[in-house]
Amino acid sequence: MQLFNVYENGVLRKVDKVDFADHKVFLIDDENTIYLWYGKKSSQNKRKLSEKRAQKLIKTRTKKTDLEILHQGNEFGSFLTMIEPLKQGISHKVSLEKRKELKIKIDDTLELIEAGITPDFEAEITLDAHKLSEEKKSYEELCRILAELQLELISTEKKIKSAEIEKKAIEIYRSSSTYDELCWLITELRLLRQK
Repeated sequence: MQLFNVYENGVLRKVDKVDFADHKVFLIDDENTIYLWYGKKSSQNKRKLSEKRAQKLIKTRTKKTDLEILHQGNEFGSFLTMIEPLKQGISHKVSLEKRKELKIKIDDTLELIEAGITPDFEAEITLDAHKLSEEKKSYEELCRILAELQLELISTEKKIKSAEIEKKAIEIYRSSSTYDELCWLITELRLLRQK
């Protein structure tokens, strides 16, 4: 992983840690993803030049590299798990690993079913989570669905206020859940509710 502070003229300066100062822009390159972190008070020029630098780096790669832009106070996804280690600093010899992310293993489940094994609870979740992921709902929509399901389970009210759902959805959005994890959690709660 490489960390860079982006200067006003677009120059990248390698750093050992990220201080997340509100006037700065950082480019964090972990080879699979390039993260651009924008401080609240960072200039538009710095932001624009950092994005150009990131796109230029991506074009030099032989394998697919994603670009994620994060704004101070609105960080999301797996980046949330990286914030503290980035503040403390990393050695260039040690790579900072993201947490393992859940992947829906539909092929394994289908093989077991084809072999005549009756689906257990986990297999049911896998099948339904895969179907949900195939619907291609937006990440935000999945956050709202999960928020409503979670609130229904803990609420004594018959009807949950939309403001509560929205607040919970924002919490989920800011969590480090992947798309597949949201599908899995939604499906698991739906199945638990049915049983």
